[in-house]
Amino acid sequence: MKKNLFEMGPDFKEGWTSDNKHTKKHDNNDDIRPPEKHRLHIAKEKRRGKTVTVVKPFFLSKTELRELLKRLKKRLGTGGTFKDDTLEFQGEVSQTLRQELETMGYRFKQ
Repeated sequence: MKKNLFEMGPDFKEGWTSDNKHTKKHDNNDDIRPPEKHRLHIAKEKRRGKTVTVVKPFFLSKTELRELLKRLKKRLGTGGTFKDDTLEFQGEVSQTLRQELETMGYRFKQ
């Protein structure tokens, strides 16, 4: 049987794979910045009828981000969590959150 000259697609014998589960994940640990170099953005979102204040992007290690979240939750008197490079706080606390972060040296986009 002759080889089809018009066959399209990659030749899987040459190291190609059709599985995309082995892609390299982006890791922000090597891009850690001091607070003065951050340009943060605050947004309010509605989730299940409740307001959530979101601040991103942070360029900190997970332990530093966890400590910052703990300090801010104590100062604001509210609950919150962190996901990847964002901090999420329960309620509409954008003004006080912005003031607290600015006193710590963080900067915001205009």
